Amino acid sequence: MSLFDLSLIKKYNRSGPRYTSYPTANNFSAFTQSDYKDQVMLSNERQGPISLYCHIPFCNTVCFYCGCNKVVTKDKGKAEHYLDALFNEIDKQGALFDSERQVEQMHFGGGTPTFLSNQQILRLSEKLQSVFNFSKHGEYSIEIDPRGVDEGTIKALAKARFNRISLGVQDFNTAVQKAVNRVQSFEQTQSVIKLARDYNFESISIDLIYGLPKQSVESFKTTLKQISELKPDRISLFNYAHLPELFKPQRRIDVLELPNADEKLAIFKYSMDFLLEQGYAYIGMDHFALPEDPLAIAQQQGHLYRNFQGYSTHADCDIVGLGLSSIGQVGDSFSQNEKNLQQYYETIESGDLPVIKGQIIQADDKIRRAVIMDLICHFKLDFDKIEANFNIDFNNYFADALNELGEMHKDGLIELTENSIKVMERGKLLIRNICMVFDAYLSSSKTQFSKTI
Repeated sequence: MSLFDLSLIKKYNRSGPRYTSYPTANNFSAFTQSDYKDQVMLSNERQGPISLYCHIPFCNTVCFYCGCNKVVTKDKGKAEHYLDALFNEIDKQGALFDSERQVEQMHFGGGTPTFLSNQQILRLSEKLQSVFNFSKHGEYSIEIDPRGVDEGTIKALAKARFNRISLGVQDFNTAVQKAVNRVQSFEQTQSVIKLARDYNFESISIDLIYGLPKQSVESFKTTLKQISELKPDRISLFNYAHLPELFKPQRRIDVLELPNADEKLAIFKYSMDFLLEQGYAYIGMDHFALPEDPLAIAQQQGHLYRNFQGYSTHADCDIVGLGLSSIGQVGDSFSQNEKNLQQYYETIESGDLPVIKGQIIQADDKIRRAVIMDLICHFKLDFDKIEANFNIDFNNYFADALNELGEMHKDGLIELTENSIKVMERGKLLIRNICMVFDAYLSSSKTQFSKTI
């Protein structure tokens, strides 16, 4: 049976969270330095591995579709001031964590991390390695913009211990690229990917977006054919959410040039069918991976996880967020850094950590998070497992949710039994909707989320 059922997608296509965490970040509230340090102590008691997320907010130019926290500037000098503050924060964070704990994952995101010079990237990597204890076999990834990358950059990234790269492409069609202010040739992208393979990078990921201005099924077919020539290990196929009231750059997109709802769904359907025919495994939501990729293997083996970077293979890592607006997950908490650059600098200079909000994860949150994680990562849920782990009677605890799932069962999205939920093929694209049934915060949320498809 096909993953794509148009009538069901139209019926269930409402707004909802992407569940990179539960509770989701819109629920974060006041969170003190003391709260954070208490959670680090708890984390140290547990002695699990560490994942580092490092946010580099700068971009040379603005992409009109972007909703990230960024600073658009041509002034490369701003990066040096930022690194000074970031190094200070790294020292403060490093002093809190047990030095024996190993870093198994690291990710540089943004913004555009390759806004930094090769030397600055090396310095930052060396700083992190001097403060934290890095595993020899970790996954160390960085987001790059192919437009500013050459062999010197790739060589520097390899020296800085990165072994995975993620490239923003979105679309190779020139008219689409001009409409979103991101002109990037196929040849530039191909060259960077070849260099990464020459320097033995273990994984290459490409981001695509459907629903951009001037896109059509026919135009996107060409982009997908070019992507198949590049054969990345992972592909993220994101739905463009036009929310100009939230993201100022999107106000420069001509709404009349956006594909209508039917054309947008047709682009998505063709893309899904194409990628599956090319041999990619559907991981979930907007993620695809080659069958031999660690993401696909983790899903097959039942230990795939989801966090603020998307799907992940390291469920047991605490995440230390570093830099402007970064989000961490430490102990039984989530926390987020200051989003305003000047305030970030002032907080660091005052001697404090820049954590400004977060949330302590309560007992009910842990139960619901476990349910949502199993569904969104593995498309199935064993009630006995949840009962054993949390000492609850699942059917009583989730009586309202199970009642709400009745219609999804009738529509063939799920198979609902007395002790399990199995997401059917036609329900996999609507996994966010299924997870939303278990979200205790959603009914009172005023957040404007993207559409689930």
